Amino acid sequence: MGGIVFKGRDIISIRDFSGEELLYVLSIARRMEQRPQPALMKGRIMASMFFEPSTRTRLSFTAAMKRMGGDTIGFAKGEVTSTKKGETLWDTVKMIEAYSDVIVIRHSLEGAARLSAEAASIPVINAGDGTNQHPTQTMIDLYTIQKEIGKLDGITIGFLGDLKYGRTVHSLAIALSHFKAKMYFISPTALKMPEYYLDELEQKRVTFHETDDVLKALKHLDVLYVTRIQQERFADPLEYEKFKNVYKVGPDILNGAKKSLIVLHPLPRVGEIDPALDEFPNAAYFRQAANGIPVRQAVLSLVLGAVK
Repeated sequence: MGGIVFKGRDIISIRDFSGEELLYVLSIARRMEQRPQPALMKGRIMASMFFEPSTRTRLSFTAAMKRMGGDTIGFAKGEVTSTKKGETLWDTVKMIEAYSDVIVIRHSLEGAARLSAEAASIPVINAGDGTNQHPTQTMIDLYTIQKEIGKLDGITIGFLGDLKYGRTVHSLAIALSHFKAKMYFISPTALKMPEYYLDELEQKRVTFHETDDVLKALKHLDVLYVTRIQQERFADPLEYEKFKNVYKVGPDILNGAKKSLIVLHPLPRVGEIDPALDEFPNAAYFRQAANGIPVRQAVLSLVLGAVK
């Protein structure tokens, strides 16, 4: 698409991308999935800086790079780096940019990815900064919805669970605002979508509803996006205990839903989805996780200028 440039670009917030740009990333991901490029990243190095735990994001970025012939360096725990000795994040990034062509960072602090992008002269990709944003997960979610349903425009999606701290929910709601999606935010009041996100959606004239009852929303939904209650985000363990089992999605959920409903989850799940649901074609969350490879291949190849 003319006018869209990704080479050298940071991937920090989903707000930085237009609907057209997001669709372009998805088109490149589809190309990557259909026509593997085993030598596309030969000679390139990705630095993986994970200060918070991760399975899918860290490993899928690594697999994406290696399947394109590139190499990776990095760490999976901040405790093994010189930040433990008092080195600033800025200085850590300045050193790592000398060893690599692109940096992927996950950090517990909101704004850490933006700070890293300011420090680095190479592209920085945000793999999650606190409760803020997780843009490449959002691209995976969009790709999965498009692939499973056949479209993004005009879908109706229900977000279920921890909407206060869930960065994947925050990013995906903003992304879907480009595509005239209707949204249901389903959560206890204490874990509701932050007001500033709702204000942003209102300004964009997005239709949304808030409820604590999943059954009220279910019959309208094309997508049910389930999130776990995130223990690590709660300052008070007793508060977490109060909400950890508030929702449980199992095969019975399909009784009041459209036959075409798909259930997504950014994973890991911790009791909020019954494994019995896995046997049904509506359960798309493991297919969603697998889509991390072509989408992250697309992102890496675009920011490094290997594809246009």
